Amino acid sequence: METILLNISAGSGPEECAKMAALTLQVIQREIQDKPELGIKMSVLETCPAYEKGNIRSALLKLEASTNIAKHNMKEFALSWTGVIQWIWQSTIRPHHKRKNWFVQVSSFSEAAQDSLFSAADVRFKSAKASGPGGQHINKTETAVRAVHVPTGKTVIAKSERSQLINKRDALKRLASIFLEESKGKQKKSQADLRHSHWELERGNPIRVYDGETLKLIRKKNGK
Repeated sequence: METILLNISAGSGPEECAKMAALTLQVIQREIQDKPELGIKMSVLETCPAYEKGNIRSALLKLEASTNIAKHNMKEFALSWTGVIQWIWQSTIRPHHKRKNWFVQVSSFSEAAQDSLFSAADVRFKSAKASGPGGQHINKTETAVRAVHVPTGKTVIAKSERSQLINKRDALKRLASIFLEESKGKQKKSQADLRHSHWELERGNPIRVYDGETLKLIRKKNGK
């Protein structure tokens, strides 16, 4: 089984971008569901809610594939979504706002990239019982996992699966996403003088453009 993570982010954009991030997640899910022949399994590891209900600041997705053909399809799928997504939408949050273009960033990385971000030997795991909202019990066995990166103290919890082994793997991936975002943040900080022009360049070259009302694809990079 091979895995690729996709991270959807509204960045520091306004609430409209958070809505578009939620729509981006919806479209990715729909594309996977509509193409079972690709052999890709997708799950949502976590989402960070925004101010308005249903909107998200970010989402971490896990793509999985087992056969060689499916692994190839998964890599192509991830590549087709990696970059800036432009949404054309008249805001209903601020109806009189003149701006109609909103942007979302999608980044991806593999397990190989995970190994380059930190050493798994520095991570300590602790078992815990997984429970749901309102005290509902999801799993009576201790399959939930708390992972701590000892050198930095960074901590994540994975509890979506019934297998502790799978939850440990997911915890490592969540740690990797934290390190990846931190690494990107440091890089942006060190290039503060280029940040604005670089973002404008990215916004001017989106890999996909969607209609925010119909969720229809208007344009895809290279015309595909």
